[in-house]
Amino acid sequence: MTLAQQILTIGLCIGGTMLSRFLPFLIFTENKKTPAFVQYIGKYLPSAVFGMLVIYCLKNVSILHGSHGIPELLGILVTAALHLWKRQMLLSIAGGTIFYMLVLHFVF
Repeated sequence: MTLAQQILTIGLCIGGTMLSRFLPFLIFTENKKTPAFVQYIGKYLPSAVFGMLVIYCLKNVSILHGSHGIPELLGILVTAALHLWKRQMLLSIAGGTIFYMLVLHFVF
């Protein structure tokens, strides 16, 4: 890439990021009620994204070969237990991931 192309690419990335951050505040002002569709998406999209993340992480797990999916199952159980205990998604994901990596490294 030339210098001009790099500058243009960075500028477009900055513009796209700023647009995605500021546009909701311009569209949905404090005076207007948030549309029902947007409220519906805000309610169910985080759970759907988390579900897609679980499916993506488990897509190549084979229960017939290797460790038979035991580290993955243990990681899911730790993630679920952390989430039920603390109700903090970041803690749940980080704790489950760290546990899974430790199990892979030290046990299997």
